[in-house]
Amino acid sequence: MVVLRLEQLGKAFRLGEIGRRVFFRDWRNKLTARDVLEDDPDVYWALRDVSFEVREGEVVGLLGANGAGKSTLLKLVSQITAPTRGCVKLRGRVASLLEVGTGFHPELTGRDNVFLNGVILGMTRREIAAKLDEIVSFSGVEKFIDTPVKRYSVGMRVRLAFAVAAQLEPEILAIDEVLAVGDAAFQQKCLGKIGEVSRSGRTVIFVSHNVASIESLCTRGVVLDKGRLAFDGTQSAAIEAYAATRGGRTTDLRTRTDRLGSGEVRVTAVELRDSSGRPVAVARSGDELQIALHFTRSAGATFPRLAAQVTITTYLGAPVFTFANWLNGDQFGDLPEEGILVCRIPALPLPVGHFTIGFRISAEERGRRDPFDGMEAAADLHVEAGDFFGTGKLPPLRLGVCLVRGGWKLEHQSRPAVA
Repeated sequence: MVVLRLEQLGKAFRLGEIGRRVFFRDWRNKLTARDVLEDDPDVYWALRDVSFEVREGEVVGLLGANGAGKSTLLKLVSQITAPTRGCVKLRGRVASLLEVGTGFHPELTGRDNVFLNGVILGMTRREIAAKLDEIVSFSGVEKFIDTPVKRYSVGMRVRLAFAVAAQLEPEILAIDEVLAVGDAAFQQKCLGKIGEVSRSGRTVIFVSHNVASIESLCTRGVVLDKGRLAFDGTQSAAIEAYAATRGGRTTDLRTRTDRLGSGEVRVTAVELRDSSGRPVAVARSGDELQIALHFTRSAGATFPRLAAQVTITTYLGAPVFTFANWLNGDQFGDLPEEGILVCRIPALPLPVGHFTIGFRISAEERGRRDPFDGMEAAADLHVEAGDFFGTGKLPPLRLGVCLVRGGWKLEHQSRPAVA
């Protein structure tokens, strides 16, 4: 049974400056279709001609870069704002968790806000009271449930908001990236709850940049790109399509002066690639990463053995790991005047975070490595969540900057025989 249908959905906003012109034309804070001209430079289309259906029990992962229209789509589905064009057809109640504190009144207590949100969802006071203990227990704010919400921390508001949205059993649950605000333990708790909700036959629309969560939780993926529907299919195929919309990342180094070396070899660009050799903008934990160093060689320069290495550091400059061809015995032979040295890392051992890439190109003769070219922080490396451990789980960056595969087992201590 179809519980959500989007038909040629479009949402436009009038651009302007606060205090000098009006953002929206009518009292309902929306532009109507007759107001909008296709070539109007003062109109920004957050969504345009988006159509798809969601069936009962599906868990749909919504993917897209920042500004792709994901949050706008959830606000339309949640009926927080009205579309400029097209329509949203719903069957059942929608509970949404879009922004921290949305739907909460700061002067009311946590308990009062639970009942307020339940009424907004169309539940009776008796139904809400029957779920109250579960909501409070899941949120972990028992001690503060009778404290005004304005005194809650951001994390406390997120926990209570998610508990309300999930425990009141709506037919459709819409969740934005807001879960990233909570701590790692609560995020895992929420992801487990999303899986439980989906198994109960209810529908979930889940926006996240954590592709490992999308892959493990969702049964389907939808990709938005610049406000348009770019892909609709399985979650695995959607992740690949999402990666394709991100484009490649190549850092041009030809104008950089903070480099060392004699210059017989010069690295002109650093490019990130996936396992298929396609340029990518971000890397994923546990996936293969190729770091391609584009170089030029001075005419007439020859050297029998070349040493090439890349070093990954944190944004604060602390080294994480170095990999070089002389560590595993790879050799390049004679270099062309223009070429690419490719460093292949089969399973990237980094958690989610921002890192930098440095390099050094040297001659290796009699154990001495004279630099031709070298640079610290030559390129940025942005790592997003992947499935390094095969469980969809990763430790946060604060617990360590490197991931290690291993295993655990239990051994029973043998007791010495009694004489």
